Amino acid sequence: MALWLSFFAEYNFTVEYKPGRLNVVADARSRRPDFEPVVKPNSEAVTVAVMTSSVPSTTLYDDVRRAYAQDGEIVELLTHLSQPSRESLKRLSSAYRSASDRYTTRNDLMYYTAVTGDTPRVVIPDDNDLLLRIMFEYHDAPTGGHRGREKTYLTVSRDFYWSRRYQFVRKYIRACEVCQRVKSSPSLRAPLQPLPVPAECWESISMDFVFGLPKDARGNTGILVFVDRFSKMVHLVAVPESITASGCACVFIDTIFRLHGLPRELVSDRDPRFTADFWRSVFKSLGTRLKMSTSDHPESDGQTERANRVLEEILRGYVHSFKSWSEFLPMVEFAINNSVHASTTHTPFYVNGLRHPRVPTLLECNSGLRGEGLARAKTDLVHAHHALTKKSLRLMPISITSISKKMMPVRVRKPSLKTMIPVRVRKPSLKKRLLSLQCAHSTLKLTSHQMSSYWLVKR
Repeated sequence: MALWLSFFAEYNFTVEYKPGRLNVVADARSRRPDFEPVVKPNSEAVTVAVMTSSVPSTTLYDDVRRAYAQDGEIVELLTHLSQPSRESLKRLSSAYRSASDRYTTRNDLMYYTAVTGDTPRVVIPDDNDLLLRIMFEYHDAPTGGHRGREKTYLTVSRDFYWSRRYQFVRKYIRACEVCQRVKSSPSLRAPLQPLPVPAECWESISMDFVFGLPKDARGNTGILVFVDRFSKMVHLVAVPESITASGCACVFIDTIFRLHGLPRELVSDRDPRFTADFWRSVFKSLGTRLKMSTSDHPESDGQTERANRVLEEILRGYVHSFKSWSEFLPMVEFAINNSVHASTTHTPFYVNGLRHPRVPTLLECNSGLRGEGLARAKTDLVHAHHALTKKSLRLMPISITSISKKMMPVRVRKPSLKTMIPVRVRKPSLKKRLLSLQCAHSTLKLTSHQMSSYWLVKR
């Protein structure tokens, strides 16, 4: 006390009174909780919900549980899993009996594990309506993107299991009217000149424009496509045709630098927007004082051209009003990044984060690793996974070269199959007239390659 008195004696101050209820900090020690009055003033307690948590759900798994009861073999298997015994094992079919140790149950759902350590997959009973619902979500929905047979099969097999999946997926996609109408036929390709394989994700990216699209509500007529050359992840941004190098730099910072940092290498065509002015605009926007110089290497960018083709095919399948194509870009980007890439044998999402994104059909499913187990698994697998990815990227040109040497056989359709008849009109005026019947805007980018479907009766 004497120390504080000597300290304040050096100042000329005026003492003002402040009630204790207002001087909370200084008076806290003298206001002990046990000295509070027993009888408190009458006041109504009002509860205000300042935070809320919403959990979406889906009825798919409820329908799966109900369908289990209609499948006799699955009922026997569920009985064996709940109360295992020799008698219950004998009652199982030979297929279920030989793999009974691969099945588990949780939350009244049955899961199948192909190999030890693999993520369990939900077992779907032999119910055609359920299978069609799953195929719609993984193929027809915008997040599915009407991908091909192999990519759709691998995506479905990642989450669900039923017998003869590949045959069902193949039959479903062969009968998909949209796929036959919007996708172009494969053709002969130029000789391969592969680029060096990057060492990690987003170290080297390729970028290109897709112009010639109809003007959307915001005046955009093109798409700027970014592709990571290691993971094959794609980012899509709608841009106007009048975009400059400075505008490209702003899009690059907002789309790539903000999420992945600065790449070491940029592969592009000879577009004036992608010359040294682009990099100077990027460095200027970042506010750095580093000076830079660029060295151009005339290399082929077939990867981005292939991504452009897939992008246009997916847009054709979903865009009904040509002014709304930019609204589908997020779903198109998700569909591409959630599909297994042939070069890496993994999805771009998995190569970047070692996890698959949750789709609407998996809202109630929790079959993967979580918490510490997931962290340890990522730490152990990330280096080995990137090494395998780089190996796959190096071996892919060799396998493609051997495949491209083989001529594609002529496809002969059998009678009584519904097929798409391609419309190829030589005269531009007549072709434009036909296109005007299909859509109000005569644009070729989003117009179907084939016009209608017919029953093939005789050949």
